[in-house]
Amino acid sequence: MLTKYLSLIKFSHTVFALPFAVIGFFMGSMMLQQNHFDPYLLVKVLLCMVFARSAAMAFNRYLDRDIDRQNPRTKNREIPAGILKEKQVLFFVGINVGLFILTTYFINLLCFLLSPVALLVILGYSYTKRFTAFCHLVLGLGLGLAPVGAYLAVTGSFHFLPVLLGLAVFFWVSGFDIIYALQDEEFDQNHQLKSIPAVLGKKNALLVSRMLHVCSALFLTLFSYQAAEMFSELHWLLYIGFGVFLSMLLYQHTLVSEKDLSRVNLAFFTFNGLASVTFGLFFIADVYLM
Repeated sequence: MLTKYLSLIKFSHTVFALPFAVIGFFMGSMMLQQNHFDPYLLVKVLLCMVFARSAAMAFNRYLDRDIDRQNPRTKNREIPAGILKEKQVLFFVGINVGLFILTTYFINLLCFLLSPVALLVILGYSYTKRFTAFCHLVLGLGLGLAPVGAYLAVTGSFHFLPVLLGLAVFFWVSGFDIIYALQDEEFDQNHQLKSIPAVLGKKNALLVSRMLHVCSALFLTLFSYQAAEMFSELHWLLYIGFGVFLSMLLYQHTLVSEKDLSRVNLAFFTFNGLASVTFGLFFIADVYLM
């Protein structure tokens, strides 16, 4: 049964935002001038990430169950295929929502008070493609909250630096979600669903994706420069991670064209996952190995 739920929420895709949450956590620790991070707090932050994403992904599957039955690409997902019942998925959503809120309570008061706001964004995303083509930006916002939330968990206060990283994640995720949505352009048009590809077509959608990724690169550049200026612990490894991330960001756009979508999954899953993990690892290595 566990494997069914892990498949439902595509647990492996947690890797997209998780490294940026970890970066936010370590930034908070450095801001407080702690030589050693709190491992128990880190576990609670990671649990929040897992619970929030699991709730969001399962809710999306539940809400889209009728749409998925009609789409040849998604008809084999757990609910349409009868692998999991609707009530089971909805119960799973409720459990993860409750665990997320409970975990924030044990972090600090600010995180607890803001937990409904985070849930509103990540759960509300599932409704957006029914009325706006900007649904990709809502998904980007949900994942962009990761480094900001992790930073708040450590410090209990806001700072512009994790916001810069959050904006980089926001534009990055929004851009690659548009690439992923290229697969459903015709289906979305025929079923009155909104997306950038459905509204603008493949060619223009790819252009919008590139523009969003340019914005992501700009904010990541600004974040990297400001982080290196602010923290003496950071040196050249940060810039290597930055360079690798930008290279993978650029390379994924060579894999997909309006006439060839055969490598969308390679661009979406493989290179975006590698990009986030690499940047996160180099950031942490810069803090502890230099």
